[in-house]
Amino acid sequence: MAAIKLSKGTPINLSKEAPGLKNLTIGLGWDLSIAGGGYDLDASVMLTDENDKILGDDSLIFYNNMISADGAVTHTGDNRTGEGDGDDETIIVNLDKVDPRVHRLHILASIHEGQTTGKNFGLVRNAYVRIVNDDTNEEIARYDLSEDSAAAPSVLFAQVYRHNGEWRFKAVEEPFSGGLPHILTSYGFTV
Repeated sequence: MAAIKLSKGTPINLSKEAPGLKNLTIGLGWDLSIAGGGYDLDASVMLTDENDKILGDDSLIFYNNMISADGAVTHTGDNRTGEGDGDDETIIVNLDKVDPRVHRLHILASIHEGQTTGKNFGLVRNAYVRIVNDDTNEEIARYDLSEDSAAAPSVLFAQVYRHNGEWRFKAVEEPFSGGLPHILTSYGFTV
């Protein structure tokens, strides 16, 4: 099965594209521009309820809070350089374990301290997010970041969400010029 190449705003039904999907990896990759000097990108997942508000302070899964309270979402660690091929940071999700109060998993990427250092996604090349079925090791879908986010230090890349009892994946690419704190506070997180 060839991976679906997504367009911004287009959802796919994971339950139909990968019947029986239980375990998935969300992979994010990028290359850093040499002109930008040293900087670090960070992937994270924010868990929100049916009203799209964060469930609590422990509902942001990132390099400093690597496992969700329900054990369903695990961040595998921080890659500080973005060097090499393939995924730079990954998040593993067991869909069967996701707390029933969680309706959306927002997949975020931000440049560490990008807002204060003036670094933005204009310095990032070949950024993408993809979903892989861990049980078959097949890539289900992929979205390549466009130039629309070049001026922002943080981007809401995509969402995995429940819809009528099924899991879906949608490329969002919503840039946030206020950085990660702006994203988090807009979903009710206290920074």
